[in-house]
Amino acid sequence: MPAPDTDIAVVIKGPAEPLLVREKAKVAGIWINRTSERFRSVPSFYAVATSRPLDQLVSPRTAAIYEIGIGNLLLSPANGASANEQARFEAGLIDLKRRSGLYAEHVGTVSVREGVLYRALVPIPARVPVGRYTAETYLIRNGHIVAAATREISIGKSGFERFVTQAAESWPLLYGLAAILISLLMGLAAALAFGRARR
Repeated sequence: MPAPDTDIAVVIKGPAEPLLVREKAKVAGIWINRTSERFRSVPSFYAVATSRPLDQLVSPRTAAIYEIGIGNLLLSPANGASANEQARFEAGLIDLKRRSGLYAEHVGTVSVREGVLYRALVPIPARVPVGRYTAETYLIRNGHIVAAATREISIGKSGFERFVTQAAESWPLLYGLAAILISLLMGLAAALAFGRARR
């Protein structure tokens, strides 16, 4: 039987990247980029899976220390803007990442057996960048983290996507010429089809 109050939280982070976030404003009826905020280090992907809702597992202070939960991510703004402006840009960045499926929280997707054995289901969208990811697992008992483990995961492309990527990296000139040739052939085919349709 599972030990009482034993929970698991799994955090998966993608490769960190610098990011520039722009805020648009309507000026004279036209939307333009008005202000921006640069972030030094932003996880390209972030997902957390837990056995129960996060606020039932650990205190807000513990969640902030271990960056468990999207709201506890440290995003490293670089421009030195005011606290209110930084918070606004951070909220905008997180909202964009959430809507694109790159930031997610999966509550109740971790099942715990015998107090330590667990199974976590974390969906990875197809559009995530390739590279080295980290999976951090936290064993939580009675609201305290009693053990933690970190593991690296490599995410890459397979099949035709992998072939195209390798071709672009290994033979850039041939890849570029092939792309141009395919574009020309597709354009020619579309012109012929359009010409026939008009007749």
